[in-house]
Amino acid sequence: MVEQARLAVVSGGGTGIGAAVARGLVADGFDVLVVGRRGDLLRATARRLSDEVGRDDAVTAVVADLTDPVQLGAVRDAVGERTVDAVVNNAGGYLGGAADTLTATAAWWRANLDANVLTAVLLTEALLPALRRPGGRVVLLSSIAAQRGGGGPYSAAKAALHGWAYDLAAQLGPDQITVNVVSPGYVAETEFFGDRMTPEGHAKRVAATLVGRAGVPDDIAAAVRYLVGPSAGYVTGQVLGVNGGSVLGR
Repeated sequence: MVEQARLAVVSGGGTGIGAAVARGLVADGFDVLVVGRRGDLLRATARRLSDEVGRDDAVTAVVADLTDPVQLGAVRDAVGERTVDAVVNNAGGYLGGAADTLTATAAWWRANLDANVLTAVLLTEALLPALRRPGGRVVLLSSIAAQRGGGGPYSAAKAALHGWAYDLAAQLGPDQITVNVVSPGYVAETEFFGDRMTPEGHAKRVAATLVGRAGVPDDIAAAVRYLVGPSAGYVTGQVLGVNGGSVLGR
């Protein structure tokens, strides 16, 4: 009987950091479910990554809006009776908005909290019963903005993940499930900035690092691969900064 591969679920897995994480986990022997709202993009990424390793079913696309509790059913259905070895909560991003009225401010903050916090909470809660015990892994993707500000509601939303991770680590520790946060700094080659990034902005962010370069998605994927791997079983309740030294650990 052929042993079934380990299973990882990666939200926001269609592009950028999420796709790099999925690629790395497939290379480590996982089957991966990439979850997001953009079906065509997710399916294209799943096909490309599966083709790279020569396994048709290595990566599977699951289309769901993770802010909608009802749509979490699609993720549970895709998992089926399998055990989930790792949940990587990568979905989110900075959502701009107006703050010229209290109503607009409330909408702006709720949108960022939904995109960055609620997506992680609902996906993780939906998959808790299926997480491997012992040995499951939960990883939350935060941001340097949670530590130094600069993003308004986005900074606040990412910082909220830290406190929740500490609670979740304490809750799941007795089952030997680890919960950790990866906090990226400036990462080029993603959709995060859209058309807002200028050459001057890029240069400023690179200059703020100690290593003199921008991060790339594979830098973040490497940290996630470590945290979900067998060598990180004694690491939990931690925030791992991957930022080129632009914010020092504390």
